[in-house]
Amino acid sequence: MFTGLIQKVGTLAAMKARSNGMSLVIRHDAWDSPLVKGESVAVQGVCLTVTTLAASEFTCDVLKETLSKTQLGKRPVGSALNLERAMKADDRLGGHIVTGHIDGQGTVKSIVQTGEDWMLEVGCDEALLSGMVQKGSVAIDGVSLTIADLRPASFTVHLIPHTWQQTSLRTLKTGHSVNLENDIIGKYVQRYLEKTRPAQGITLDRIRAAGFMAG
Repeated sequence: MFTGLIQKVGTLAAMKARSNGMSLVIRHDAWDSPLVKGESVAVQGVCLTVTTLAASEFTCDVLKETLSKTQLGKRPVGSALNLERAMKADDRLGGHIVTGHIDGQGTVKSIVQTGEDWMLEVGCDEALLSGMVQKGSVAIDGVSLTIADLRPASFTVHLIPHTWQQTSLRTLKTGHSVNLENDIIGKYVQRYLEKTRPAQGITLDRIRAAGFMAG
């Protein structure tokens, strides 16, 4: 499990084809405690396993299924990559619960600076949008963010200067693909409501009636 709080921005040093996917070599600055073989690291929000280690880089294998559902295979060598190590049981949960299992991809529609902050609009399909709520959480390339506005085919988030400067989001351009993971709690609520009253559709009134929201 992860929190969506990025710990380092690494660099994609190499991509190597393998029989069932691809291996990524990721270069990074030193960690406070060294990585260990077999541990989980979220790379651009994707939970991957460290397979080999060197002084300032590690390798992880990516299956074809993961490559088809994420934008990891589309990033060129030299790209910045958000990195977060798996959360320990006694760690603070500073962002929100992030599993590292990507729900789908979105496309950057606009990036607008508003004062010192940045507003990012991301387009995605209805299946993803239906699992989002205004002021709820979403992970974009592994970064925990709050949904500011929901639109017919997109949503917006606002990034403070720290988030913009300390993550790979600062490298985004209009038209770029991003990895999206909806809030796991919201997905359980959505599934519950779909199974219990599938013909009625999911509305805020139904969510309140089921006890998932106050007021």
